[in-house]
Amino acid sequence: MLSDVYFPRVNGVSTSIRTFARSLLRMGHAVTLVAPDYGMVEGNASEGALDGLEIIRLPARTIFFDPEDRLIRGAAIDAVLPRLAARRWDVVHVHTPFQAHRLGVRLAEMARLPTVETYHTYFEEYVAHYLPWLPGGLLRAIARRISRHLCHGVDHLIVPSEQMREVLVRYGIQTPSTVIPTGIDLDEFKGGDGAAFRQRHGIRADQPVLVTVSRLAVEKNIGFLLRVVKQLVGTFPELRFIVAGEGPDATRLRQVSATLGLQEHVRFHGNLDRQTTLLDAYRAGDLFVFASPTETQGLVLTEAMALGVPVVSTAVMGTATVLEGTRSAVVCPEDVGAFATAIADLLRSPRRLAELSAAGPADAHAWSADGLMAGVVALYQRLVDEN
Repeated sequence: MLSDVYFPRVNGVSTSIRTFARSLLRMGHAVTLVAPDYGMVEGNASEGALDGLEIIRLPARTIFFDPEDRLIRGAAIDAVLPRLAARRWDVVHVHTPFQAHRLGVRLAEMARLPTVETYHTYFEEYVAHYLPWLPGGLLRAIARRISRHLCHGVDHLIVPSEQMREVLVRYGIQTPSTVIPTGIDLDEFKGGDGAAFRQRHGIRADQPVLVTVSRLAVEKNIGFLLRVVKQLVGTFPELRFIVAGEGPDATRLRQVSATLGLQEHVRFHGNLDRQTTLLDAYRAGDLFVFASPTETQGLVLTEAMALGVPVVSTAVMGTATVLEGTRSAVVCPEDVGAFATAIADLLRSPRRLAELSAAGPADAHAWSADGLMAGVVALYQRLVDEN
């Protein structure tokens, strides 16, 4: 596996890769991951470590418009390529479309291996946020063109949702594809102590609490959730909104929160440990709220469901797939008034909250990574047989 991002860089792709690798290792397969070296940066690098997973870190440089990320140096690719080509592999699986893609395609050509690439990110909807000084229409057109070029350079695509596959078809991409969500490791989402989290942060047991877990970036639409909270505090003056995550939009979101007069209601907790404090934060919420329009999977929704936290969310792209037919979530449009009304109705109905909570683990079970990974292994084997 090759990726331009992995822990300590915390995002959905890092989590997805770790989940993929853990499931494959459990099934008895060998996995090597090639990823950037982040050097001495804040973050829990050990979070991505797994027994049996070999990680090869390559020298990388920072990116001026996105300092959280790294770009593997071209010289590092040239240096490692012969060593990788000399080893025995069955499949090359690329997870990101930058230097990792370049290395993966070159490795596959040298070693005559089949290549799979997962289309994790809806780049067309991201680029304008990161390069705001360029025309949005031009950037989206470039993203579509680059996507076509990259996807046509591999043998098969794994797409996390049917909605994302429809997007790629509209792009004119003809590479064969299979829809296989990553899912979550259900064993990771059985603990958590919401009462302890509330106590640590001075929140009473009877105070209404909303929680979201997200990278703090413009495309995640957390500003919308802040406006929803602003509307709710008139009715629920003791409401608290827990925001777990970090990202390039953190400073602006704190400013928006202050401008809306929400200092006493909103708490930004940064990145929390996935095995302890993050589970506590989920459990502390009466409701999990989410409104990102760009998700290809929406893994945090299934995490909340697994922990029995009722969900209120928009349903766009990957989140629409996760929420279809669920009994533990309420789907709302991206409208501040409608979203706030749905939350208020649930907060006033402990019985309805309990029903949604009880249904969560069963809804999450459909997204068990180990079950979904059987489809990935079958795809690998088919590509090996055809190679």
